[in-house]
Amino acid sequence: MSPELLSILVLAVVFVIATTRSINMGALAFAAAFGVGALVADLDADGIFAGFPGDLFVVLVGVTYLFAVARANGTTDWLVHAAVRMVRGRVALIPWVMFALTGALTAIGAVSPAAVAIVAPVALSFAARYSISPLLMGVMVVHGAQAGGFSPISIYGSIVNGIVEREKLPGSEITLFLASLVVNLVIAAIVFTVCGGPKLWRQGSVEALEPGARPEPGGTGKAGPGDQPQPGGAGTAPDSGTTLTRPAPTPTDLAATRLTPARVATLVSLVALVVAVLVFDLDAGLTAITLAVVLSAVWPDDSKRAVGEIAWPTVLLICGVLTYVGVLDEMGTITWAGEGVGGIGVPLLAAVLLCYIGAIVSAFASSVGIMGALIPLAVPFLAQGEIGAIGMVAALAVSATVVDVSPFSTNGALVLAAAPDVDRERFFRRLMVYGGIVVAVVPAVVWLAMVVPGWG
Repeated sequence: MSPELLSILVLAVVFVIATTRSINMGALAFAAAFGVGALVADLDADGIFAGFPGDLFVVLVGVTYLFAVARANGTTDWLVHAAVRMVRGRVALIPWVMFALTGALTAIGAVSPAAVAIVAPVALSFAARYSISPLLMGVMVVHGAQAGGFSPISIYGSIVNGIVEREKLPGSEITLFLASLVVNLVIAAIVFTVCGGPKLWRQGSVEALEPGARPEPGGTGKAGPGDQPQPGGAGTAPDSGTTLTRPAPTPTDLAATRLTPARVATLVSLVALVVAVLVFDLDAGLTAITLAVVLSAVWPDDSKRAVGEIAWPTVLLICGVLTYVGVLDEMGTITWAGEGVGGIGVPLLAAVLLCYIGAIVSAFASSVGIMGALIPLAVPFLAQGEIGAIGMVAALAVSATVVDVSPFSTNGALVLAAAPDVDRERFFRRLMVYGGIVVAVVPAVVWLAMVVPGWG
């Protein structure tokens, strides 16, 4: 067996073990890099660490640190409540609010599972309370996270753009971002229509459906769903001559909606990060760390747990996988594999196969890990010039992330866990069927839309 083939088989074993044994793929990849690098490629420690992505390490730590501070001081909770207030509580708009909110969080640097973990419990609680399909709400949250996931300052965007730059491929940060945004937006619109979205427009507002409404003399609230309006006027309780009012907000509700100095400063910091990166071309990781440190110094009580909430498993995963990919590059495996794919003789066929490989594996494993492995493997294939690099990279990125609705992925599992008052086995099956449809359809669609026209 050739060393190149052996190194690819080891990578496949890493994916299988990480999926079946719940071991961090990055840790496995570091071990594989050491074993393959030392025993097969005859590399020393310096050669093995040559592929360690130090710049991406700083980006991952910096942006997740800043986001952890925002979560600790309640800024993310404030954003959720503010988003609902913006649409005046219209039930039909709530799924879109959750879509936009998770998209905004990932676009400014939140790790996709972190954004889903924060928004999904709120979104699924709304779904249970106001008779919204949990599948609709969960899918909107996940696709929202992926819609914003490839902004130039996001985790996914930084990873893919960093790989593209490292491999000296033609790249377009805006094209990558818009490709993921449009695909996930279209999918969300389809799901919204199929899963009962039009009916939600007839349900009225959150206030009109508030199940906690209670009768009070002279009250001004609106009736709950079980109350029948009387001829004397909408919102009058049966035979009581009174109207219904909602329960007074709890101290927790009031605290979540209050804009404190720490939250104002955090919001300003998030805006400053966007401006610093997009306008002044500063490093996203170093800027985010600096802003997080300033916030932590001024409000230490709010931020003392933030360092512990940095997405260390994701940092380990990305750095481990890319270090192993660096070993593959050092020993010539990437060139060998790329020439093999290109040797199929039909470049478009090879391209769609890569998209499906990314989608299928990512449905059961790490999306970022798959992107970190597939894009470098496609470099020699793209170097032939028959397939546009920009479109191919965008298609691979979308194919590898849009399938995160699968219940076997982190995001899908978070949605499944967050759904209250549902038959979990039935909900699991619905997520699995939906994930299967996405895996079967989306790679072909993005291949047709992005690869066949020859972008880049």
